[in-house]
Amino acid sequence: MMSHDQASNLRKRMNRLTTTRQTKTIAVVSGKGGVGKSNFTLNFALSLAGQGKAVLIVDLDIGMGNIDILLGLQANTTIVEMFDKQLPIHDIIEHGPHSINYIAAGSGLSDLFSLDEAKFNYFIDQFETVSSEYDYVFFDMGAGASDESLLFILAADECIVVTTPEPTAMMDAYGMMKHIHQRNASLPFYLLVNRVENAKEGQQIIQRLQKVSERFLAKTLHVLGMIPFDKKVSRAVIKQIPFSMFDTRSPATRAINQIAMKYVSNQTDKNDNDKSPSSFITKLKRLLKER
Repeated sequence: MMSHDQASNLRKRMNRLTTTRQTKTIAVVSGKGGVGKSNFTLNFALSLAGQGKAVLIVDLDIGMGNIDILLGLQANTTIVEMFDKQLPIHDIIEHGPHSINYIAAGSGLSDLFSLDEAKFNYFIDQFETVSSEYDYVFFDMGAGASDESLLFILAADECIVVTTPEPTAMMDAYGMMKHIHQRNASLPFYLLVNRVENAKEGQQIIQRLQKVSERFLAKTLHVLGMIPFDKKVSRAVIKQIPFSMFDTRSPATRAINQIAMKYVSNQTDKNDNDKSPSSFITKLKRLLKER
């Protein structure tokens, strides 16, 4: 007999399959580890889901995937198994709270970004079957960028760069943007500053990176927002509960919800008719040919 949760998930999946969506693919990157990139991705996705958006997170953090850990869940399968066992992508999609879905990275992913052309094509074929079910697909990338992971970033519709006020984090964030920009100058960058002590500090970081980007890359950064330093975040991580669920009134939760609301509002105002599930796939195929 099908459980209530299984029946509910099936109904949601059928509704998604019968809905025409303008799927947006978003790569979330950082120049260095430890800036809260995955935590941001997860809670941003949860906030978007709270607004009725269908969201999928694909954890591509090589060997250190932690989306399932942050959720306090244990994934049944990982993206590595999709390749090793030739599994359909629907078989490796895990269900999280608030109807978000995710694909776990697992551990020991040294082979993931050593994909040959056949495996990349297998990913493309599988992704094509599922992408139109979602409004947003997030690729949670590992810190830095390998040649293979860069393909996912360059093919995405947008790139969110996460940094903190630490000078090394800022320098690495700029270095990451420069590395990406040299290969795809048209890819929009959204800047998220995490763990700011106050709004003044956050604005100073944003202005500094904007000036550097405009001067040396001739590129304007879109400001996604800032998240304040909040002790509730570290407590939530220890409890393996997303901070936006751990305390719905904490400063970090209020900030992430405001960021998500503003983001959706801005996206609605834009003409995104050219965004479709195939745009990411088309770009990824082209990039593969150019390797």
